[in-house]
Amino acid sequence: MGLLPDEAKVLPPPGIVNRNSVWFGLCGWATAMLHNSLNRRPALKAGLHRQALFITVGWFIGYHLTKFENYKYATLDRDMSEYIRLHPEEFPDKGNSTWKSSRIRVLISVLRFSLY
Repeated sequence: MGLLPDEAKVLPPPGIVNRNSVWFGLCGWATAMLHNSLNRRPALKAGLHRQALFITVGWFIGYHLTKFENYKYATLDRDMSEYIRLHPEEFPDKGNSTWKSSRIRVLISVLRFSLY
């Protein structure tokens, strides 16, 4: 089962390149650089295999955190939609409001305020 339940398998997979995987990959690379610096080795040249490993591990963690995040948001959306469906009296329709009518209302309120 792991981190995600079986119902999360229905969701589409996130992209390989996403903000979490890039961020955690860079954090992994920075960790390798910091480790090299603390051990008084050349930061960029020493331990290239460790740098690649840390980037890969960070990328993997970021990808799976994105999957978990997408699952959590999907369950929240599902629960919220179900609540709205069960309690329509709490969410009345706003009616036909157009962009033009809302701009006119804002313009009238601004003009009313500027007259005082």
